[in-house]
Amino acid sequence: MAVDTSPRSTTWTYVEGEWLTGNPPLIGPTSHAMWLASTVFDGARWFDGIAPDLDRHCQRVNRSAINMGLKPVKTAEEIEALAWEGIKRFDGKTPVYIKPMYWGEHGSAGSVVTVDGESTRFALCLFEAPLGNNAPNSLTVSPYRRPSPETAMTDAKAGSLYPNSGRAIAEAKSRGFDNALMRDMNGNVAETASSNIFMVKDGIVSTPIANRTFLAGITRARVIGLLRKAGFEVREVTLSVEDFMNADEIFTTGNYSKVVGVNRLDGRDFQQGPVTRKALELYMDWAFGRSESDS
Repeated sequence: MAVDTSPRSTTWTYVEGEWLTGNPPLIGPTSHAMWLASTVFDGARWFDGIAPDLDRHCQRVNRSAINMGLKPVKTAEEIEALAWEGIKRFDGKTPVYIKPMYWGEHGSAGSVVTVDGESTRFALCLFEAPLGNNAPNSLTVSPYRRPSPETAMTDAKAGSLYPNSGRAIAEAKSRGFDNALMRDMNGNVAETASSNIFMVKDGIVSTPIANRTFLAGITRARVIGLLRKAGFEVREVTLSVEDFMNADEIFTTGNYSKVVGVNRLDGRDFQQGPVTRKALELYMDWAFGRSESDS
């Protein structure tokens, strides 16, 4: 039986000068991206008339492309303008995921493994995706680790990194948890399998220092800035699993659901505390322009 390749929600994709609906066939079996994974992407959100930090997401996808060996064919400003153009094709009610993408079509002369940057292609895919309800998640320490820059393309938001996250989530779910707490190759906490992570102890907020083993996210940076501006001490430091087990609160940040509390880490239960609630409040106030901008 043939697999149904239609998207699971309303979807529009801009490619080579036109907007196409559904799931257009863009990558063939000889495409470098298909068999050698030369793909990068980014993800922004539109909801309730706003698209927080859309400009930063558009800038980052171009940095990812360069780090992958691809050649950006759109400026960040062009991508942002296209995103707003695409948003108008939706009903204006349902939240939309905004996904700019680059991939390589051919390998380089003399080495098919190396992507030919001159063969870079671009697409901008937008699809309906409701926001999470900010319900707290449970975490378990994963047996899998985040790779180091010497072993994987960690300096790009590369599609090739995500199967490792996927297997970590699947393993965590098999043991009754929502997500996985992942460590780096040195055994220090990096992030969850799909978001950045924070802990609160005695009123001090801490988050793993960016060490190029995980994507130090745009929402992470925004929340750090907003919390500091609100008077919280926020530290970017090396953290162990034991540090998190002894925390007063744990929460995660990411583009998909913004700020989400953690209610369990392995055998330890947590309450969604005041700092977690404040972080979400500060973010939403900033996003809707209800507070002074923090750039």
